[in-house]
Amino acid sequence: MPKMKTKSAAKKRFRVTGTGNIKFQHAGKRHIQTGGSRKVKRRLRNAAVIDKTDHERIMRCLPYGTGF
Repeated sequence: MPKMKTKSAAKKRFRVTGTGNIKFQHAGKRHIQTGGSRKVKRRLRNAAVIDKTDHERIMRCLPYGTGF
């Protein structure tokens, strides 16, 4: 059987944690932040965990992540 390929877009955007959760960085933090409130910019600073409804879909793009 040939090896499965990891989706390049997914490997750049997601990291699988040791417990199997998937972390990602919020969008909207690159430029044009002058209109946003301090509270919103502060919340965008931190990484977040993918919702469980999207977990299986993203793990299909990362076949060698230790998700399950």
